[in-house]
Amino acid sequence: MRIVQLKLNRGLRAAVVESTDQLRVIELEGGTYGLVQIALTEGLPLTEVIFRYLGHELVDYKQAIDRLQLLPPVTHPDAAHCLVTGTGLTHLGSADTRDTMHAKLTQGGDSLSDSMKMFKLGLEGGKPGADQIGAQPEWFYKGDGDIVIAPEQALPVPGFAEDAGEEPELVGLYVNDGHGVPHRIGFAIGNEFSDHITEKANYLWLAHSKLRPCSFGPELLIGDLPPHLEGESRIVRNGEVIWRKPFLTGESNMAHSIANLEHHHFKYEGFCRPGDLHVHFFGTSTLSFADGIRTQPDDRFEIELPAFGRALRNPLAFAPENSPRPLQVRML
Repeated sequence: MRIVQLKLNRGLRAAVVESTDQLRVIELEGGTYGLVQIALTEGLPLTEVIFRYLGHELVDYKQAIDRLQLLPPVTHPDAAHCLVTGTGLTHLGSADTRDTMHAKLTQGGDSLSDSMKMFKLGLEGGKPGADQIGAQPEWFYKGDGDIVIAPEQALPVPGFAEDAGEEPELVGLYVNDGHGVPHRIGFAIGNEFSDHITEKANYLWLAHSKLRPCSFGPELLIGDLPPHLEGESRIVRNGEVIWRKPFLTGESNMAHSIANLEHHHFKYEGFCRPGDLHVHFFGTSTLSFADGIRTQPDDRFEIELPAFGRALRNPLAFAPENSPRPLQVRML
């Protein structure tokens, strides 16, 4: 089952994707998060709760897009209780671009960059056996729910940014129950969106490069994730595709298992606060930046995985460059 969220006149509603053209509204206030809370409280599968509230109203999918009614497929009513994070160097081949960016930091012909060392740890121990803990992945923080941009809406580029590059990724969506136990709702397509020039200058600036908006959706896949997924990432400029590249994801194409990445996120007590929503990006191996692409205002990112329905699309909106004067913090 795949669902979306819509902004209707009567408020937030989730809807089941019945076809490429049609959505069926789920008549419950609070959208996906409201459905999840009922499922957790009653100990029911999410799909069973969805069928309980499934209504008769049908919405034209394309009209919902044209009217900018689409929202991220799950949101928290309080954005401060949504944590957006991710892991890198998780996919087979993902280290190549990063190693090229960071190779200048190595010393000696046989030494490995820190990126390659991290990737090697994942290859050797990222898929542990049952009841075992695997290698710890790279982890980063992006922000809270306020940085999440709805599908079809513009990704804002801050005035201090050096770059505005896409990162096509799988996203895991989770809600903690009343005891703080994380529950996976499902998966979505994501555009993790980073500043690769800032990261390339010094890998210790990775944290700065990730503090950017992001987007995921439009559809949330409920159920098991296929082990092998093939998609395409594109950049459209003035109606023309200026760059496109296939990408692979799913556990068969990853150095880490999903379970291992989940363990190393939720092992921290601070991430198990009851009621919180977690949006976790699982990494990529495909970047237009690696092919020398520099994005421009009004370029549109399109990330497509057929198993997830419609493509995730977001245009770019660049803010004016910042004044060279430093920001002034006021004294109380």
